[in-house]
Order: sequence, then C-alpha cells, then structure tokens
Amino acid sequence: MPLTRRDFAKSSAYTGVALVGSAGVLATAPGALAAEPSEDLTTTDAAERGGARFGYGPLVADPKGLLALPAGFSYRVITRTGQTKLESGESTPSNHDGTATFEGTRGATLLVNNHELKGPRADWPHPVPLTEGLVYDPAASGGCTVVEVSKHGDHVTEWVGIAGTSTNCAGGSTPWGTWLTCEETEDKAGKNGMTKDHGYVFEVDPHDRRANRDPEPIKALGRYAHEAVVVDSKRGHLYLTEDASGPNGLFYRWVPPRGFEHGRGKLRTLADDAGVLQAPKCFDSGGNFVDDLSRATKTGTVYGVDWVDVPDRDAKSVPVRKQFDVGQVTRARKLEGMWWGDGGAYIVSSYAREESPVAHDGQVWFYDPKRRTLTLKVLLGVNPDPSKDGAFDGPDNITVSPYGGLVIAEDGEGVQHLFGATDDGRTYPIARNELNIGTAAKPEYSEFTGVCFSPDGRTLYANIQTPGIMLAITGPWRRQRPRG
Repeated sequence: MPLTRRDFAKSSAYTGVALVGSAGVLATAPGALAAEPSEDLTTTDAAERGGARFGYGPLVADPKGLLALPAGFSYRVITRTGQTKLESGESTPSNHDGTATFEGTRGATLLVNNHELKGPRADWPHPVPLTEGLVYDPAASGGCTVVEVSKHGDHVTEWVGIAGTSTNCAGGSTPWGTWLTCEETEDKAGKNGMTKDHGYVFEVDPHDRRANRDPEPIKALGRYAHEAVVVDSKRGHLYLTEDASGPNGLFYRWVPPRGFEHGRGKLRTLADDAGVLQAPKCFDSGGNFVDDLSRATKTGTVYGVDWVDVPDRDAKSVPVRKQFDVGQVTRARKLEGMWWGDGGAYIVSSYAREESPVAHDGQVWFYDPKRRTLTLKVLLGVNPDPSKDGAFDGPDNITVSPYGGLVIAEDGEGVQHLFGATDDGRTYPIARNELNIGTAAKPEYSEFTGVCFSPDGRTLYANIQTPGIMLAITGPWRRQRPRG
C-alpha cells in the first residue's frame, strides 16, 4: 500500500518526527556535523575540555609510510598486490574494494574481497585469475577473492571466489552467510571487449567453494551500475544503490515473489523477472515532491518514501535510471556504500556538485522500512582544501560499528581517511593513508575501501584500493557515546 504524501504529513505531526526544511550550516571540520553554527568541537577540542567522549585522539604518522593511526593502535598487512599470492600461485589481484567478514572454522575469519577491475584483462597487470569453473565472462578482469585469516592472524590463505565479472565495486553480506558482489558497469556484450552483458549482482559463498561453480547473475535484481546491496531479513526485501550520473542514480528496493524463502543459493534460482524492482519517490512534510536527496541541507531532515516499479529492469534498450520522467522518482549523486543495522539501511551519497541541486561533499542517510522514511544522519559540506588534513569528504564504503555509530571509508580529493561518525553525527579520524602513489611535487593517495569489523568486533579491516592492500587494524576500541 503506497504511503501517501498526506499520510506522511499527518503521521509526522502526530509522532513528533523531526522534519527539517530550512538550510543549515554544512560543517566540514571533524566533530562539527551535528553542531549548531556556534559550536565546532573537534576531537582535540573535546579532549581538552575534559576528556574526549568520542574518537581516539590525533593520528600518529607511520614511520613505514603506510597508515597513520591513533596512539595505541596498530595494523597488519593481510594481502598486497604484487607481494602476496593466491593458493594457486598467482598474485593477489589488484584494486581491492567492497569486503565483508564471516566466521570461519577453528576461530578463523573469512573475508570476501571485491576487485574493481573494469574492461579487458589485458588492461591490468593483476586481474582476477580465470579459475576453472568459476568464470562468468572470460574477457572480464574483475571478481572476488576469499581470504582466510587464522585465529591468531599468523596464517593467511587466499583463493578465487568468482572470476570474469567486471568492476566489482561494493556489495553486501547476507544473513545466511554469503556475499553479494555488485558490478558497477552497464557494459553489454561487445563493449570494452566483453562477451556477455554486465551490470549484475552475483552471489559468492565463502564457506562452500562448490556453490560458486558455474556463476550466473541474479537478473531479478536488475542490470545497472550497481554499488552496494543490503538484506532486510525480516521482510525479505533487498535494497540496492546505483552509482551513476546523467541523470543521477537511484536507490532501489527489490520485493521478492510471494512465498519465496531466502537462503544459500536461493537467489540464483529466481526467474529473471521474479519479484518487483522499485525506485523511490520522496516527499517532505508538506507533501512536496523531492527530486534529489541533495536538497536536504541539515542533519535530521526526514523524507517520506513511496516506491515506483521499474519498467524494464534488464535495461534492454534504455538504462534503468533513464526510464523515469521528471517528477516520477527521487535521485541522488554517487550513491555508494550501504550497511544494514539498527533495523534499517545506512546509505551513502558520496558527493554532489553542479549535477545536483545543492553541492555537498557527502551524506549518510538512514532508511527505516517500518516507517518508510529516509533520515539524513551525516552531512559533509564542500571541503575547501582537500590537500590539507583535518576535514573529510567523499564518503564511500560504510559499516556499522559495534562500538556505536558508523565507520566510513573516504574516497575524496587529496588526503584519504577512515573516519567515524557518532550516533549524533559528529566525526573523528581513525586512520590516514600515507602511501603516496603520486610524486613529491604532486602527491596522490588512493581511496580506502571495504571497511568492516571482524565477527568478534576486535579487528577493523579496510583496504587501500591502489595498489591493492588489505589491512587489519587493532587497538583500544571503546564505545562512542553521543553528546551527553
């Protein structure tokens, strides 16, 4: 049943939902996101005013030139392209991206690691090897590897989970213990050397190698520039993001067919047109249609959400996002990572410039499926000087922290960070990439990707995408309390 604009406005008035329509200050300094214009508490400021209630203090430069961390924290390199090898002898593939952790046997941790490699295999020195039985399109260079880290971290094994896919960006874990890898491309057979259509979601089982044989796309979830996916285990819905422009991409919901039960390998048994793929149509408390999520300029903004069916999910002739006329759906620039937590989906819109109504350097939204609302949780104003350390921009991959709030991987300009956001929207640094892949005169730092905690919550895993490094970060983690 659609949630009408009148229903949303009426329920908002009765329940006291915070509905914000006025413009607020776009804070870029760490700690300022939920602050009033007169308040700018950075992590250091908070510590000086009587003990930091959030964050871990300033970052300490790494003498090895790889990863700056707060005092008391340390890291280990788990895989590194060109140095570590798969169990088959080939190099770890490059361009690490979306990642999730799973409980292995004998206390081990399993990680599924996407490799965002687009186009022909000849374009990349270290593509994902074409392991027999695990290949979708032999012309494609991307895929996933599965990494097993022993209980004490002293032994690492890596093997191919899927090969022959393209531009495996983010994805998402499932409640039944598998990984959904997403192709961020719309290349069809014949384009960029591909022999099959791409732009799909595939399922990878880290526990059962036999389940990954003869991979087939889950066409019911649509063909477009997929970024991430999460599963609502209570309702069976899947939510997906699209990282695209011209026009801006969409946030999708897939509703399963009646009687369908999720489980390992069940998604690949679906018919190509199974269930319903839908895009959002948002409206504010006054019942006004919202054309783009960038129109929200203050944390706490809440939009009601209705869902509109996608006409042709396989985009046979027209890309999915172009199948809607103006006024039919709500768009957003660079919809990126997602993570399920707190009964809903946290969703990143990385940044927006002239292609969106209002410029910003990052948003994090929370979709509540019960209330059918989107709430703006984190907002980053345009970073005036990305080459300087301190401010954050371009959030990408995201995870819900067992210590409260979120941990976000930065894919912005200039300096690159892992940073945290408290439940009330304040931010603080966790790590800084110090590996300069540019020159001394023009330094360049690769984005962070694949941020996620180990099943026991003690280790934070993250990747430096280029050249392709997986890191395990440990230290004195503690609960991040909201402002008291």
